[in-house]
Amino acid sequence: MAKPVSPLTRPSTLAVAVLAAIGAGPALAGSNSYTELDQVVVTESRIDSNVSVVDSEELDRRQANDLEDVFRQQPDVTVGGSASFAQKLYTRGIEDTKQNVSIDGAVQGGQLFHHNGRISIEPELLKRVEVQAGAGKATSGAGALGGALRFETKDPDDLLRPGQDFGALLKAGYFSNADGYKASTTLYGRVTDDWSAMASFIHKDQDNLNDGNGDDIPGSDSRQQVGLAKVVGQLTDNQTLRLSYESRTEEGTPSKRPQWTLSSWNDFRPMELERQTLTLNHEWNPADELVNIETTLYHTQSDLTVAEEAEPYIGETQSIGLDLRNTSRFTRNELTYGVDYRKDTSNAGPASNISENEEDGSVLGIYVQDDLRVTDALTLSAGLRYDSYELTDNDQQEFKDSGFSPNVGLNYEVIPALNLFAGYAEAFRGVQVRDSFKLFGANDPGLKPERASNTEAGFDYHPGPFYFTGKVYRTRIKDVIADPLFGPKNYENVGILESEGYLLSAGTQWRDLHAGLSFHHNDARLNDRALNGYEHNGLGNSIGDTWVASLDYAVNEAVNLGWSGRFVEGIDNQETAVGDISKPGYAVHDVYVEWLPLTQDTLTLTLSVQNLFDKQYRDHASVASFEHIPGYEGVAGLPEAGRDIRVSASYRF
Repeated sequence: MAKPVSPLTRPSTLAVAVLAAIGAGPALAGSNSYTELDQVVVTESRIDSNVSVVDSEELDRRQANDLEDVFRQQPDVTVGGSASFAQKLYTRGIEDTKQNVSIDGAVQGGQLFHHNGRISIEPELLKRVEVQAGAGKATSGAGALGGALRFETKDPDDLLRPGQDFGALLKAGYFSNADGYKASTTLYGRVTDDWSAMASFIHKDQDNLNDGNGDDIPGSDSRQQVGLAKVVGQLTDNQTLRLSYESRTEEGTPSKRPQWTLSSWNDFRPMELERQTLTLNHEWNPADELVNIETTLYHTQSDLTVAEEAEPYIGETQSIGLDLRNTSRFTRNELTYGVDYRKDTSNAGPASNISENEEDGSVLGIYVQDDLRVTDALTLSAGLRYDSYELTDNDQQEFKDSGFSPNVGLNYEVIPALNLFAGYAEAFRGVQVRDSFKLFGANDPGLKPERASNTEAGFDYHPGPFYFTGKVYRTRIKDVIADPLFGPKNYENVGILESEGYLLSAGTQWRDLHAGLSFHHNDARLNDRALNGYEHNGLGNSIGDTWVASLDYAVNEAVNLGWSGRFVEGIDNQETAVGDISKPGYAVHDVYVEWLPLTQDTLTLTLSVQNLFDKQYRDHASVASFEHIPGYEGVAGLPEAGRDIRVSASYRF
C-alpha cells in the first residue's frame, strides 16, 4: 500500500495490492496457528457472529487515550468529535444512544446532554471490550436496539505475575499534540490466599489539540482524574466475589455545544463531567453442570455541570440494577436463563434546584438463551426475552410498555476450517427517561415503543495461517423515538431507521508477522433520507466505505512494532433537510514501537505516532460541515487532531 488514495476509488484493486504486498517477502514462509492472532487483532466469536473483541494488549501498544483510540481498528465502529467531551460512538451507523452500554455488567442508562458524548471510560483500565453489532442474544440486556457495548476492567490477577503476592505498576506518558501528559499508579496484591485487591489512580492533563493544519482546536483542552478500586475474593472453592468502585472526573472548557465548532452563538462554557460506578459481581459454580449462577448488582451516577452566567446548570442520571442468571449444561445444551431489573432517573436544573425537572423509569426483564449442539457440525442458538417498561415523565405522564424479543441463529461447520452462520434477532425497547438537558420538552402522549430486528449471515474461513471472514446484515428499527430537529422540542415516533451493509476481513499470521485488512460498507437511513449527525442527532450518522489495514511484527523478544491505516471514502452531495452536504474522504496512518529493554515486562518503553502524516480531516462520525448553507454558519463538527507523538514508560515490580 505504497500510495493510499482518499477517497478510495478502486477498493478491490487496493485489497489485492495490499495482500500481495503482505505475502511478497521470503521471511513469511513459515506458519503458526491462528490462535496467536487473538493477541493482536479484533477477533470474532463463531457462536456470536455479531460480537467482536478488543483486548488490552492492543490498547497498551498504541497508547490509547480516549474512546476513539479504543476502536481505531474496528471498521464498523466509528468515533468522532476529537475533543473527549464531544466524542460520540456509532456502530454500523447507529449512535450509542440506541445501544446497551455496560461496564463490568453495570448498565450505563440515560443520557446527560445530546451535544456531549455519552460514554466515559479510561482505556488504561480495560481488560477487554466486546462489541455486539445489532440486536443479538437474549442475554444482551434490555433495549439493545442497535447492539451492545460491554467494557470489562482489569482484575488484580490480570496484573500479578505467577507466584507474586504484591506488585505495582508506575506509568508516565507524554503526547506532543496537546503538550499533554498522563501519569498512573496501580497497586495490587494478595491480602490472603483467597483475597486480592487493587487500586489505580490516573491523571491526565492536556491543552487544546492542534489539527492537521497546525491550528488550535478550541475547547479540546481537558483534565481528567480516574480512580478504580477492586477487591476479588474466593469465598469458597466454587464462589467468587468482585466488588469494584470507579470514579471518573473530567474538566474542560469546550463550546456550549461541544460537538460543534466554536462560533459567535456557540461560545466557550466551562464543564465538569463526573461518573461514579459501584459494582458487585458474584459467581457460584459448584461441581454441578446444572448450576453456574452469576449475580450483578450496580449503581451508576453521572453528572454534567455547565457554567452559566447566573448559576451552574446541572444534569444528572442514575441507574440502579440487578442481573441474576444461571447457566445449565446438559447433553448438548448450554442453557442460560435469568432476570434483570434496572431503575433509571434523569433530572436537571440550576445548582440551587437540580430536581427542577425529573423523570423516573424502570425495566424488568426475563430471558432464556440456549445453545444446542445439534450435531458435531451444527450448532443452533435460540432465545427469548420479555421486558416490561414503566416511565413517569417530567409532565407526570405515565407510559407502560411490554414486549418480547426473540432470536435464532445457527453455525454450520462445513469443513474444519470453514463455518457458515446466519441469525435473526429482535429487540424491544419501551419509552425511557430522556436526555437530562431536554426534560423541559415533552413526550408525545401517544408515544409507542421501539422495535428492532437484525438479520445477518456470513462465513468464517481459516485455512492454515490465513483467515477470511465476511458477513452481510440488515438492522431495522420501527417507531424510532427522537426529538425532531425542527418544530417543538417533543419526543415522538419519527419513522423507520434502517442500517444495512457488509463487512469483509482477511489476514494472516506468519512467524512473527501479522497482517490484516478489513472493509466495511454501510447505508444508514431514517425513512428515505441518509442519516447525518446534525439532523439525526441521537440516532446515527452516515460513514463512508471504510478500510482498516494493519501490520504487526515482533522483531525479537524485546521489540514489537506495527503500523495501521484507516482509509475512508468520501460522501458527495448527501441530501439533508436544509441542503446538500459532502464529507471528504481521508487516509490516516498510525505507527508504534514497543521495547522491553530488560527482555521482560519490568520496564516497557513505547513510542507511537498517531496521524503520522499530519492529515487535516473531519471524521465522518462527527457532524459534517453545513457552513456553506446560508444561516447554518457554525454548524460543523470539530476537525481531528493532527500528528501526535506519544512516548510512555511503565515500570512494574
